Amino acid sequence: MKIAVYCGSSTGFDEVYSKAARELGSWIVTNQHDLVYGGGNIGLMKEVADIVLDHDGHVTGVMPSYLIDREIHRDDLSEFIEVDTMAERKTIMLEKSDICIALPGGPGTLEEISEAISLARVNQINNTCIFLNINGYYDHLEHFFKHMLEEGFINQKDFNNIHFVDDIADLSRFTYE
Repeated sequence: MKIAVYCGSSTGFDEVYSKAARELGSWIVTNQHDLVYGGGNIGLMKEVADIVLDHDGHVTGVMPSYLIDREIHRDDLSEFIEVDTMAERKTIMLEKSDICIALPGGPGTLEEISEAISLARVNQINNTCIFLNINGYYDHLEHFFKHMLEEGFINQKDFNNIHFVDDIADLSRFTYE
């Protein structure tokens, strides 16, 4: 399977996030999946990609031109796709993936996984969307999605397709071919 990973271009203040990113990279390689990510060589993006590349895994990076210098893109990827806009980046990442996983990150991470969830709700993609809830990072967001359900802004079917996972080992239940 091809796994799109959305995550921070920083590592956060707690080492637990970097550790989880490396564990996710190991899980991807161990299970013979491919990584599709933003192409950066910094933050949690770097942590995940380092592990996959160190174990000869396949890594596709997708980055807009204006971020290449700013984010210090990687030049050792299996495949690197330069695009003009973030919208193109998101589209290509979704086209090239089967599952979307959000590690902790900032507004960009949240925006990318939210778009994937929205597109899945209207049957434009079939990607499973998962929040890797490291250290309770996404607890409030999980509660907010429950609130959306309770207030009638999403239905039960939509809610059931948004997954929050605390343990990387639990990701295996979402990977099938």
